[in-house]
Amino acid sequence: MKKLLMLGGAHSQVPAIKAAKEMGHYVIICDYLIGNPGRKYAHEYHNVSITDKEAVLSLAKSLKIDGIVSYESEAGAPTAAFVAEKLGLSSHPFKSVEILSNKDMFKEFLKENNFNVPKAKGYDSLEEAKADFHQYKMPVMVKPVDSSGSRGVSKIDTIELLQEKAEYALSFSRAKRFIVEEYIKKNGYQVGGDGFSVNGRLVFRSFSNEHFHSNPINPFVPIGSSWQCNMPEHIQNKIHDEIQRVLNLLNMKTGAYNFDILVDDKENVYLIEIAARNGGDWIPQVIKYATGIDMIEYTINAALGGNCSDLSMIDPEGYWSCYVVNSHKSGIFKEVVIDDEIMKNNIVEYEILVNPGEAIHAFTGSNNKLGTMIMEFSSKGEMLDKMDNMPKWVNVIVEETLISTSQG
Repeated sequence: MKKLLMLGGAHSQVPAIKAAKEMGHYVIICDYLIGNPGRKYAHEYHNVSITDKEAVLSLAKSLKIDGIVSYESEAGAPTAAFVAEKLGLSSHPFKSVEILSNKDMFKEFLKENNFNVPKAKGYDSLEEAKADFHQYKMPVMVKPVDSSGSRGVSKIDTIELLQEKAEYALSFSRAKRFIVEEYIKKNGYQVGGDGFSVNGRLVFRSFSNEHFHSNPINPFVPIGSSWQCNMPEHIQNKIHDEIQRVLNLLNMKTGAYNFDILVDDKENVYLIEIAARNGGDWIPQVIKYATGIDMIEYTINAALGGNCSDLSMIDPEGYWSCYVVNSHKSGIFKEVVIDDEIMKNNIVEYEILVNPGEAIHAFTGSNNKLGTMIMEFSSKGEMLDKMDNMPKWVNVIVEETLISTSQG
């Protein structure tokens, strides 16, 4: 029985914890939140923060682990690579994962290697950002350098908003740094999804359409993803080649990735993020429905040094999506009202994480999601129409109170 250390025990990480146990491994989790649900599914739990690299390394040494995984967690990805590298376990190079996990480092890497990249720079000083601000073409995005789930992200077109939005970004940054980057106008859907490399070669990828809605609080938080990807095949192949070039330059090994990619009206590909981890919001589960490929199982095998050479490219069959149940308003949660048509014809899996009477916050980032759905559709047209208009079909009823949305 191999010992697997899994970083984090949040609800979204439970499927991977359960899968590792079902595969016959001894599963240990560490997390700074002792009440996280993953604890009850693991064989062993340790109260250690997943961002404390040295503490996790010390724990891993004492446990004599055979592998380490940061499933879905961006915060834990550098720690997993750091510990694995120190102990000679299967992983990507730590320095490479660190570059992928920090937006300013990744943008600089892309620029140095002649990828398409918006003008961007990381800052830890508001004064420095103000001094540079006139050099940017408006509008610009202001983001934490090390946050995921679109937390702390804003779009501005005037210097008067810079201080407010920089402080907002910094409130979500562990490194206390933010990045300013010029806004790219996308053509068609933003491309998301997951992929997997074996010995550095991208052998499998499943691109999705990312869906957003006109959330006045944070319109840059994706509310879901859908498959099959709406981009023409030649653009998908172009994206694949650009990702492969990143993997080659960073000497990546065997493991999973989550993508955020923009394509402009000239078919230029912009790699916004390549995260060295599986995607959240049940993306691996949807990919399994669509392709039969179990990304969770491959991720666990890779961490334990297993053979993943049988993995190959499989195109999705049918039309699938995952949707994040969310609220535009903060207040007291009452219920989720789902249209009979979508409940009967589309929903395959569905869970709500909150109970009536609990306080909830408006959807400012993925940490404010109320639940998740997996759906199947009869056609691409039905899928895109419903995913682009989900508030018509799924309605969260909230009793408004004086809860501040900033708490999200």
